[in-house]
Amino acid sequence: MSKHRVSRRQFLNYTLTGVGGFMAAGMLMPMVRFAVDPVLKTSAAGDFIATKQKVAELTNEPVRVDYSYEQKDAWYTSEVTHTAWVYKNKEGNIIALSPVCKHLGCTVNWAGDKNNPNKFYCPCHGGLYEKNGKNIPGTPPTAPLDTYPTKEKDGILYLGQPEPNKYVK
Repeated sequence: MSKHRVSRRQFLNYTLTGVGGFMAAGMLMPMVRFAVDPVLKTSAAGDFIATKQKVAELTNEPVRVDYSYEQKDAWYTSEVTHTAWVYKNKEGNIIALSPVCKHLGCTVNWAGDKNNPNKFYCPCHGGLYEKNGKNIPGTPPTAPLDTYPTKEKDGILYLGQPEPNKYVK
């Protein structure tokens, strides 16, 4: 035994300080983890997502390509489906356009208007886009359709995240 005796008051003081420290650590750890985890987590924002479209089947006529991927939002995982209009231009490059109209976010369709057969048409307010996604002056859209970066792997088309249209000057 030690020669130095601990008084009852000191014992309670040490015990309560220790218990309080453990309780504070228990409350602070989730907050620290919440703040630090996003920094340490690798981002998948630049990843390409596989579609079911075979590159060999693409022509100069835009085709609608639907693709899905899993999205994790905190503890909830859901499957998200997106669409792109994809075709090959004269040089043989793959062009993938977003179907979201730049006016009010409606979905555009290729040759959706009988009066404008070779244009993207937005049925909400009659918006028109050229084949490369350029908005036609005098119609509601104020900007060209966004494009998806494309990649081919094993003959399958992969699409990235939408970005501003680089084919329109």
